[in-house]
Amino acid sequence: MSLIEKAAEKLTHSAPVPTGTGVPAPAVSFEAQSATAPENAWQAKVDLARLRGLNIITPNGDYSATAEEFRMVKRPLLNNAFGAEGQKFKNANLIMVTSCFPGEGKSFCTLNLAMSFAMEMDRTVLLVDADVSKPTMLNVLGIEAEKGLLDLLEDKDLNPADVLIKTSVPNLTLLPAGRRNANATELLASETMARLLDDLAHRYPDRVILFDSPPLLVTTESSVLSTHMGQIVMVIEAGKTPQPAIKAALGMLSSCAYVGLLLNKTQTHLGFDKYGYGYGYGYGRS
Repeated sequence: MSLIEKAAEKLTHSAPVPTGTGVPAPAVSFEAQSATAPENAWQAKVDLARLRGLNIITPNGDYSATAEEFRMVKRPLLNNAFGAEGQKFKNANLIMVTSCFPGEGKSFCTLNLAMSFAMEMDRTVLLVDADVSKPTMLNVLGIEAEKGLLDLLEDKDLNPADVLIKTSVPNLTLLPAGRRNANATELLASETMARLLDDLAHRYPDRVILFDSPPLLVTTESSVLSTHMGQIVMVIEAGKTPQPAIKAALGMLSSCAYVGLLLNKTQTHLGFDKYGYGYGYGYGRS
């Protein structure tokens, strides 16, 4: 049995950790700061045709293997966050997507998950480009913006309404990475970040907050972000990501109750004869 299979089996059979039935109020509410400026103050048009050309699923798009596979990937994440049985876990709607190294398909998987979440009838999604050293979401979506997450953390005069972008995709809002900052890790580890995430997690009970984060083994930002997350999806490139790297990366995620392993770039899956991406995951307490 490979390390991936062992990790998935371990995670699948681990017992869940309930956090109680009450939803704690945020320590400091960013909502009060934005009382005069509604969230999602402006809307940006997304080039859906371009996304389809990149094998990104879109609302009202044609049936595809990509769409079906990400439907399967998202379902356990939604069940953990909003499960029918009512069992909830701390910040379970804060979901981070990461990988061991660059080039393993992390951002591709993040954007497809975001689109799939946005197609839910009773959910909204906030996509956070937290890969602050190498942001990609603005470019892929064809949206322009100057400020984002790092600016929000550094500038006390900013509030979420100043940087959140409501997209033309129904139910999808974007928080860009913002301008590069040499102290990015410290900003992400700050109390301001903790308060922001607490507010985002609890302000809207139907919202998924999805983070595209840097690779775990090349920067420090992801390990800092992981301490705030309720769920983590780690993308593994089939046949390429070394098993020692997977083991090292999993060891950095011990603070998160649920870690999913997503096997990416498989040759075939779900009975389709030609398809470049596949999935495999296990969930549980890491």
